[in-house]
Amino acid sequence: MKKKVIVSLILVLIIASLSIVQAAFADPIPNINFQIGDGGTKPGTSSLSLLLIITVLSVAPAILLLMTSFTRIVIVLGFVRTSLGTQQMPPNQVLIGLALFMTLFVMSPTISEINSTALQPYMNSQITQTQALEKASVPLKKFMFKQTREKDLLLFMKYTKTEKPKGYEDIPITVLVPAFAISELKTAMQMGFMIFIPFLVIDMVVASTLMAMGMMMLPPVMISLPFKILLFILVDGWYLVVKSLLTSFGT
Repeated sequence: MKKKVIVSLILVLIIASLSIVQAAFADPIPNINFQIGDGGTKPGTSSLSLLLIITVLSVAPAILLLMTSFTRIVIVLGFVRTSLGTQQMPPNQVLIGLALFMTLFVMSPTISEINSTALQPYMNSQITQTQALEKASVPLKKFMFKQTREKDLLLFMKYTKTEKPKGYEDIPITVLVPAFAISELKTAMQMGFMIFIPFLVIDMVVASTLMAMGMMMLPPVMISLPFKILLFILVDGWYLVVKSLLTSFGT
């Protein structure tokens, strides 16, 4: 059962990546055929097309991360570690792994919708490749549109002189993705600021106390770090951070 879920997720990510490529070139993804002899095309044309497709697909996973909840989650988790001042604890691998699994949890309704409306019909030869890409982009657009601020969306629509759409389905994905990305960055920064405040207060109290005691040579970080970790444990910090992230997505 777990293998089927992982395979479905990989196929969904591939379809979503191809939808970006299609939106960028405004044409269906060309089929790649290998043949011996002159095919009537200019020398090097097929090689350049193949190289271009491989290049775009290699960058597509990084672009795809901007179309999910991963950006907000990993930034907020990074703020938690920075505010604690624990240097590399938890390690980057742990934070990124947690962010990926939380992203999978948050995006599971969207992934399920893509699987049922686009992936399975395409695998059963019920719809064409172009139709599958169009159907796969709709749930992603729906998710991104809910998390995107109107101000950010209008910024890119005015720049590209895009006509006012009737619904989120009509918004070009090349406009929605950057608007969604900067909205996620702003939301993550706001959440990170709220996380910093209590730890900043502890640092200020410790620094003021040491200054009053005349212990100016003692780094305040050495004293405040145990107190910040203790406070984070007492309030069950990881639970509160994860709960706030899930609530921010309406999950």
